[in-house]
Order: sequence, then C-alpha cells, then structure tokens
Amino acid sequence: MHQRNMALIAILSGVAIFSGCESDERLKSVEREAGEMKVEVFKLRQQQEENSRKADTDRRESTEWRAEDRQFRADLQETLRQLTDATKVINNRMGNMSRTAAAPASPTSATPPASTSDDEKAFGSAVLDYNRGNYAIASEGLDLFTRTYPNSVRKPDALFFLGMSFYNQKSYEKSQAAFDRILRDHPSSAQFLPAKLKRGQCLLKQGLKPAALRVFKELVDGFPGTPEARTAQQEMADLGY
Repeated sequence: MHQRNMALIAILSGVAIFSGCESDERLKSVEREAGEMKVEVFKLRQQQEENSRKADTDRRESTEWRAEDRQFRADLQETLRQLTDATKVINNRMGNMSRTAAAPASPTSATPPASTSDDEKAFGSAVLDYNRGNYAIASEGLDLFTRTYPNSVRKPDALFFLGMSFYNQKSYEKSQAAFDRILRDHPSSAQFLPAKLKRGQCLLKQGLKPAALRVFKELVDGFPGTPEARTAQQEMADLGY
C-alpha cells in the first residue's frame, strides 16, 4: 500500500513538472496515467474499508465466542457441583445402610408393612420418579404421601426424598423445611443425620454461611466418625475452616 502511494505521488509530481514543458499529447498521456492511478487508489481504499469491516466482524465473533465459552464454563461448574452433592448423598446413604446391616435386629422393632400396602406403593412410585430425575413430579407425590399417610413408617424417608427433590430443583428454602421436619418430628429415624447434613448444605446454598458452619460443626463434634461428620468436615475445609 505504501509503495503504491509513493508511485502515485511520483506520477502526480511528474504531472506538475511536465505540464509546463511537454507537448499537449505528452500531457494527456500523463493525465491518463494519473487517472488510472486514481482509480487504483479508489480500489485500494475500497479494499482497506473491506478489510476494516472484516476485522470488526472477526472481533465481534471473537467476543461472542468468548461469551459463549464463559457461559459453557459456568454451566459445567454448576453441573460438577450438582454431581458432587449427589455423590455426597449417595455416600451417606451407603454409610447408613452399612450401619443398619451391622446392627443386631431389635426384638421390639416394628414389622415393616407388606410391599403391597397402599403407602408402600405410593412411596415406591414417588421414589421411582425421583430416581428418574422427575423431581417436580416426585416432590408432588412425596408431599401428597406425607399428608395421606402421616403415620407411615416411611414418612421420614418420604420427607428426606421430598427435601432432595426440592434441593435438586434449587428450591433450597423448601428443601430446608423438609429436612427441618425430620429433625423436629423424627429425631430417632435413620434419616436424622443425613437430614441434618443436607440442612447445613441448604443454608450454605442460600448464602447463610455462619448458620451452615454451625450445623457442620454440630455434626463433627456431636457425631464423630459418621459419614455425615466426615462430609461436614470436608465442607468446613472447603470453606477454609
């Protein structure tokens, strides 16, 4: 581009020099060359404008791509957080199952209802929806179960899955309310410690860090060695405590 501009300057200078000393024919020839050079300059300007437009388009596309990349990373982090929470719940459930299997059967323990009973069918149907990831449907079924069968031995389990259904829908206040019902009404159930842990995680999700830390510390100090206490200890470590 710079070389062509210099050539144009030279030709135009030639026009100025020859205009006074050359014949009309030579002058016309130089003017034609100058005209051709002007056309060339016009084309170069068009090319420059096209390059500028292309550069602007590339910058916009690059900006849009970076925005999409940031959104993708944010979605990926949220998915990883959800998977981490789900893993913690599974580990807790496995710990509870291990403790139950190791404990001797109590002679005064109530006989569980038959698998064909109405409350078992209703509970099983709601849990099936939960396991399939239909959390909204599961929460409706579990809430209906707790109201229809208030004295069922499955009620603590139903409340726990109800809380988890809301938790997976990011309705943390409703989730906390379900876990609170277990802590208040069913302190001797197998779901007490898992519910206490999830209550602390609900508080953390709502930005109530001091309250969440108190719950985690209660688990660590009051129930050492349990899966819930170990998870609570990890939660505190993640928070820098």
